[in-house]
Amino acid sequence: MKLVLVTAVEAFRKDVIKLFKNANIESFSESEIDGYKTPNAVMVSSNWFGGERTGNESVLFFSFTDGVQIDRLFELIKAFNNALETNNPIRAIVVPIEKSI
Repeated sequence: MKLVLVTAVEAFRKDVIKLFKNANIESFSESEIDGYKTPNAVMVSSNWFGGERTGNESVLFFSFTDGVQIDRLFELIKAFNNALETNNPIRAIVVPIEKSI
C-alpha cells in the first residue's frame, strides 16, 4: 500500500476526480487548500502591493492505494499536463507506507 498525494488549482477539481476514477482509485479524500508561489523580483517590484501575498484556491487529494492504480494515475496526469495551456500543472507524489492499521 502507498499514499498518493495530488495537488491542483481549484479549476481542475473535477478533472482530478475523473483522473482518479479512470485510474480505478475508488476511495480518496479531498481538501481545500491555498497554493502559493514565490514571485520573482520583477513581478514583486511591478506589483503595487508587492509585499502582499495571496494564495490561489487549490485542492489536495489523497488516497491509500496499490501501485498499479498509482501508475495508471500518473500516466493520466502526465497526459493531462501535456495538453495544458496554463502554467498550473497537476502535481502528484507517492509516499510508501511502512505500517498501517
